[in-house]
Amino acid sequence: MTDTTALNPEDRKIVTLARSARARNGVPEGAAVRDETGRTYVAGTVALDSLKLSALQTAVAMAVASGATSLEAAAVVTEAESASPEDRAAVRDLGGPATPVLVAGTDGTVRETVTAG
Repeated sequence: MTDTTALNPEDRKIVTLARSARARNGVPEGAAVRDETGRTYVAGTVALDSLKLSALQTAVAMAVASGATSLEAAAVVTEAESASPEDRAAVRDLGGPATPVLVAGTDGTVRETVTAG
């Protein structure tokens, strides 16, 4: 586990935004990504009859739809132990294989940092 205060301020910010999205929207996961210009995109899980996206997939889609061409980092707040392969693939598609993905518990404590790889 990583003490969230040990993160750099920009990574701490995306974890906080992801946690807030999860709580505010009452969804299973919250996520945030930071693009190459420092802009952040925040999202929650999408669970419609015709469309199902994880929070991280939704955040990546929002970044792409807003014109982002790369990602610096991603964060997901979840009860799951790790980021799913599909989530990591979405981050990799936009940010590349070395993009860090911070996985935090619902209390905001980062459990692991993996690459999108």
